[in-house]
Amino acid sequence: MKRTRRNHGAAFKAQVAFAAFKGDKTLAELVTQCGVHPTQTTEWKQDLLAGSVDVCDGTKSSSDAPDLKVLHAKIGQLMLENELLESALTKAGLLSAKG
Repeated sequence: MKRTRRNHGAAFKAQVAFAAFKGDKTLAELVTQCGVHPTQTTEWKQDLLAGSVDVCDGTKSSSDAPDLKVLHAKIGQLMLENELLESALTKAGLLSAKG
């Protein structure tokens, strides 16, 4: 009989990875308790350690914020282009004049 693929949630993965990191139990004990393959447990532990750098770094959250100067410049450029297109279309008779 074929075994169905299991999908583990993020909370479960973090719990297993943290338990592997703590080292209170051997990998074999942890695998038996959680029912996860040793390779998968090791990968989750490595992901946890790699992700902890981002948490402690503190620059990731600030880099997610957009640069307002760049966005304002882009808005100004688009408004100018719209005005130029509108005036060109009005002069060509393809668009009625503003009322």
